[in-house]
Amino acid sequence: MSISVIVPVYNEQPNVALLYLQLMKVFRTIGHKYEFLFVDDGSCDGTYDELRALADMDHHVRVVRLRRNYGQTAALQAGFDHARGDVWVTLDGDLQNDPADIPRMLEKLEEGFDLVHGWRKVRQDGWLLRLLPSRVANWLISHVTKFPVHDLGCTLKVMRREIAQELQLVGEMHRFIPILAHQRGARCAEIVTQHHARLFGKSKYGLGRTPRVLLDLITVKFLSDYIASPMKCFGQIGLAFGAMGLLSLVAACVMKLWGRVDLTGNPLLLLSVVASMVGIHFVSLGLLGEVNARIYFNDRRKSYTVARRIRCRRVQRSRQDGQFRQNAVSRAA
Repeated sequence: MSISVIVPVYNEQPNVALLYLQLMKVFRTIGHKYEFLFVDDGSCDGTYDELRALADMDHHVRVVRLRRNYGQTAALQAGFDHARGDVWVTLDGDLQNDPADIPRMLEKLEEGFDLVHGWRKVRQDGWLLRLLPSRVANWLISHVTKFPVHDLGCTLKVMRREIAQELQLVGEMHRFIPILAHQRGARCAEIVTQHHARLFGKSKYGLGRTPRVLLDLITVKFLSDYIASPMKCFGQIGLAFGAMGLLSLVAACVMKLWGRVDLTGNPLLLLSVVASMVGIHFVSLGLLGEVNARIYFNDRRKSYTVARRIRCRRVQRSRQDGQFRQNAVSRAA
């Protein structure tokens, strides 16, 4: 088994060499082939120079440099595109993840799991700006997606290559990797990992990412439940508004016939018109979504994934022998 350690870094010059030493201390005794793939996400300090020096010194180190800062999701996707190992490990480059946890995660992976993600149970971060928003977000994500997880923000993960290659990381979906893998049928496990306080540099995250996390959660929920049939989402909303419009129209007509109420100033008539238009709009969105879904899956994609194929060797050998005899008879004739 070969292992690729994917490390996205952005302006982490003081941490690069220390992280490399920690990784070497672990992988010298791990007993597997390995590579360290650093993805420089457009750093503007001396991070790239440090990485280039490491690559010149050690053939286990590979560096991918992006033209500008694209964000952690794009950096991880670049690492996925260039990794060559059978098992992929992802971790942050700020020394807050501990590489010493990797052997335990590999052992957990070998129990039959496809992805093992870390849980920073004891975090060394500020309570108000980091811990509280993170716990609220993790609770909300776990409740909405029905995926049991304590810490989606932990970058330290170990996953099999075939699972990671099926993931499509766009936007800021890197924090939803376990959920995306679970949707593809992967067996996921979570174990407690160590977390250290940042020694150098400053964090790239703050409260400003909270709205983006909520929007990404809506996207993940929609893709997990309605990617193959968006009409079930938009159609239900359209029918609800259509029913509202119909009831409002009936109520307005009853008030006109029996209550002698003028329809011109009746707000129920306006509500029926607006609700009917909104209902038609959502049904139209559902139809367009169905067309796009069929284009997506027909473009050399499938709505399922195959874990393995099993075939009886005896039957296969019998068919091969029969085909051989048939070809021999044909040649003799």
